Amino acid sequence: MGEREQDVIAKLEAAGVQPSAQRIAVGAYVLYTDAHPSADEVLAEVERAGRTAKLSRATVYNTLNLLVEKGLLRQLTLAEGRVVFDPVIERHHHFIDEATGRIHDVAWDAVRMPAPPPPPGFEVREYQVVMRGTRKKTR
Repeated sequence: MGEREQDVIAKLEAAGVQPSAQRIAVGAYVLYTDAHPSADEVLAEVERAGRTAKLSRATVYNTLNLLVEKGLLRQLTLAEGRVVFDPVIERHHHFIDEATGRIHDVAWDAVRMPAPPPPPGFEVREYQVVMRGTRKKTR
């Protein structure tokens, strides 16, 4: 077992999650990627890497939801109908490359904006800025 897998076990145990081969395999990818993958992308990557013998789609979804519930992962809907997972749980913003669909993290302090006022009767729990664009054309 590698260093990454041992780190995943420690993170799972610290969060009160019983480590299983499937949870370790999912965590070894999703907790260390900067790709903001969907559940299907997590499944494909874990299968490609051969980190576990058998992994079902349901197991991946259940594991991702558990990691979100335990605060190890964030679930985001940044594009209509597409749920992705982000291992960076600290406050930050996102930039979506419209040409590739790739999501990039943007440091919280890089965007200067006061907290938006909530609608009457509501409190703001959190907010983030999502920017969309494409790479500049070079001459």
